[in-house]
Amino acid sequence: MRRVPGETLEKDVTQSSIKRNIGPVALMLTGLGSIIGSGWLFGAWKAAKIAGSAALLAWVIGAVVIMAIALTYAELGATFPESGGMVRYARYSHGALVGFISAWANWIAIVSVIPIEAEASIQYMSTWPYDWAHALYVNDTLTTMGIVLSVFLVIVYFMLNYWGVKVFARANSLITVFKFLIPGLTIAGLIFTGFHADNFGSATSFAPYGWPAVLTAVATSGIVFSFNGFQSPVNLAGEARNPSTSIPFAVVGSILLALVIYVLLQVAYIGAVNPADVAKGWSHFNFASPFAELALALNLNWLAILLYVDAFISPSGTGTTYMATTTRMIYAMERNNTMPKIFGNVHPFYGVPRPAMWFNLFVSFVFLFFFRGWGTLAAVISVATVISYLTGPVSLMALRRVAPDLHRPVNIPLMGLVAPFAFVCASLVLYWAKWPLTGEIILLMVVALPVYFYFQGKTGFSGWGRDLKAAWWLIAYLPSMAVLSLIGSKEFGGNGTLSYGWDMAAVAVLPLIFYYWGVHTGYRSSYLEERERHEDIENEVGA
Repeated sequence: MRRVPGETLEKDVTQSSIKRNIGPVALMLTGLGSIIGSGWLFGAWKAAKIAGSAALLAWVIGAVVIMAIALTYAELGATFPESGGMVRYARYSHGALVGFISAWANWIAIVSVIPIEAEASIQYMSTWPYDWAHALYVNDTLTTMGIVLSVFLVIVYFMLNYWGVKVFARANSLITVFKFLIPGLTIAGLIFTGFHADNFGSATSFAPYGWPAVLTAVATSGIVFSFNGFQSPVNLAGEARNPSTSIPFAVVGSILLALVIYVLLQVAYIGAVNPADVAKGWSHFNFASPFAELALALNLNWLAILLYVDAFISPSGTGTTYMATTTRMIYAMERNNTMPKIFGNVHPFYGVPRPAMWFNLFVSFVFLFFFRGWGTLAAVISVATVISYLTGPVSLMALRRVAPDLHRPVNIPLMGLVAPFAFVCASLVLYWAKWPLTGEIILLMVVALPVYFYFQGKTGFSGWGRDLKAAWWLIAYLPSMAVLSLIGSKEFGGNGTLSYGWDMAAVAVLPLIFYYWGVHTGYRSSYLEERERHEDIENEVGA
């Protein structure tokens, strides 16, 4: 049966309210701590391998794309300051079906980061000068012992969240400060010790693999994946003090600071490699621990040691943060009536949803078993992440249209231009990922629909017709993008039916149709009305 709003929501407020303990700086450090994870250890190498020295532009393009998307979520997060909010916004504007697809995509993209961060640490460990360390990662795959050590790290992430958000926030803030120091020392060490300016266009051309490779690097080298941590402040909005100012500050600040770090790291990497090796082609560089191996080649043994230490600290900080945010997402999905009720239980003293934590721990172990290496999942997560972003701009503008009376502490100007731009950017990144990966990830987004229908069946498919009508734009969008990817130019993995240039134009124009369709089919759902009643109860209890 569907919950009786007044009774259940009052129980949520009086017995299991999540505590608001995170200030603006700590919230921004949470975002930055999520962003600066394993991506900085591997991203510069992967981006240059795909795009050459033009990888510099790929980071800037990626930041522009993510910033546009993040601005829509910053406004939504301030309007709806609740834990796991990113899996609930689409439900408020388009009902249960769009809400479920969005929540599933978002959760898959985030929960899979937890094991990847652990795998990144062990992969760096495999280049330690010991035989037992070399045996941890063989033929681009973690061995059984490597997986066991990864499991241990995931358990550490779990325990740092188990005793409440204060423990998590303090640990994350300390880790994030350390994260600043090591990339900074890496940039300085490589630039001032062995910098080769010729690598930026003399030893080989600036964009040796063409501009399509630059765009593909945005989608698949881990760049989108590396910026993905901006979601953490949004998902922790329910635990933020003064969310109307904290959330925009945390989201925008973390992205801008990360961009500076990533660009400087890319400059340091490109300049540090041997020009003679660059002449053979950027695609020939194969590293297990890129910056550490470069430091050793330049006799910077002190830097290599710090990098090996940071290979545990940076990914562990991100893994710990994602353990927190994914737990809140499962908690929010239970409130959406698409997860068992046990996942909505919050510990009365520590204020964390522990059953949801245990579930995410189990799922992390499953990912560790099936995907045994950082590179195996980086591109997949990036594309899944992009799909999860698509509903944000649509939901925001739909709610501006159908619910103008909502209290909006943050009202970002020019959003009528920013939102469609963000949707088109996300669509372009999805296309740049290349066929068949684009089609495979789109398929992954629909395999969970039986779960949705199961929970809808328990409620007698209440409101099904209205939800389906509001979901047609997304139902049509996903296969349309898959077909565009299939018939697109050969530069992006398609069969060449659309030549390069025309395919980009099609991917820029077609998503606009779905965007405006989605905005105009949004409606003031019953879930939004339920939330407003929830707020009324909170005010009564607070009074």
